[in-house]
Amino acid sequence: MTGKVLAIVLLISAAAAGIGMYYLQIYGFYYDVEAKPGQDVLLMTDGAEAPAPISYTAFQAIDADSSPIRYRACFETDLTLEKIEQTYVMVENAEPLTAPGWFDCFDAVAVADALKSGEAKAFLGAKNIHFGVDRIVAVTKDGKGYVWHALNNCGEKAYDGTVIGEECPPRPES
Repeated sequence: MTGKVLAIVLLISAAAAGIGMYYLQIYGFYYDVEAKPGQDVLLMTDGAEAPAPISYTAFQAIDADSSPIRYRACFETDLTLEKIEQTYVMVENAEPLTAPGWFDCFDAVAVADALKSGEAKAFLGAKNIHFGVDRIVAVTKDGKGYVWHALNNCGEKAYDGTVIGEECPPRPES
């Protein structure tokens, strides 16, 4: 009898832990980002020290303090893709990171397909928004925009344990 009770307690504990981990990964750490008009969607121009704002509407974003690459945002812009291409720094081979399923406006698979087909282009939103992490902004031909964070070369080196070298900025103290 004691063995059955112990087995049931272990199964219930394992199920509760699994449900708790699932909830924390999908819902628990995320929060809505409060829109700051004129500051949410920025793009880098060639040779600029800081990114410049672009016009946008319908901004929605989520973030989490548990990781610098959990930021996701969606917006709409009245700028044409051609105008953006002429003015701002493009990013080659950008790959959007998936968002939680409940954040409906950001579909990473659809954004990736649009980038591959040329329906969308990716641009550098900000360099080293966090150490080793760049903000990437993708804009489609119909004016829909998507934002995510991605590891840059320094971030990939730093987080896999490789010596980062002199070309990377010093890592901030924790």
